[in-house]
Amino acid sequence: MIMNNRHTHRSRERGFSLIELLIVIAIIGILVGIVVPTLRRGTLRANEAAAIGVLKRLKESQVDYALGHRGEYATFDQLIKDGYLDERYAGDEPLVSGYIFRLKVTPKAGNQPATYSVNADPQEAGATGSRYFYIDSRVNATRENSQQPATATDPPVE
Repeated sequence: MIMNNRHTHRSRERGFSLIELLIVIAIIGILVGIVVPTLRRGTLRANEAAAIGVLKRLKESQVDYALGHRGEYATFDQLIKDGYLDERYAGDEPLVSGYIFRLKVTPKAGNQPATYSVNADPQEAGATGSRYFYIDSRVNATRENSQQPATATDPPVE
């Protein structure tokens, strides 16, 4: 009888029961289910805010560049060369903070002034951003569209 008592006492000291482990796993699962979507929304918002900031900087850079280059606008590589942007924006379609930036520059022609337009589109819609953005040399505010690449006719960012 004494041996049986010792064996029972030791089995209680071995560790967690299966039910306790399942409860801990369930709690961890619930926490992950709450944290992951919140983290994803935070990442989307941060990427969108970064894209809007880049577009604002591009607009200011293009104005400064045009003042020093007889009204002509610059490509990404020209803006990098003149110190307006860093090397992350090299090439035709740089990918920065989950957004692909597409810059189109049209030089002066006859009586038509030079123009530029920039689209900032999420690399993966819904994963790196949920809104598409647009600026050009003729609109004052950044434009947005939640379905497709934005244009000058879309509403301004709120």
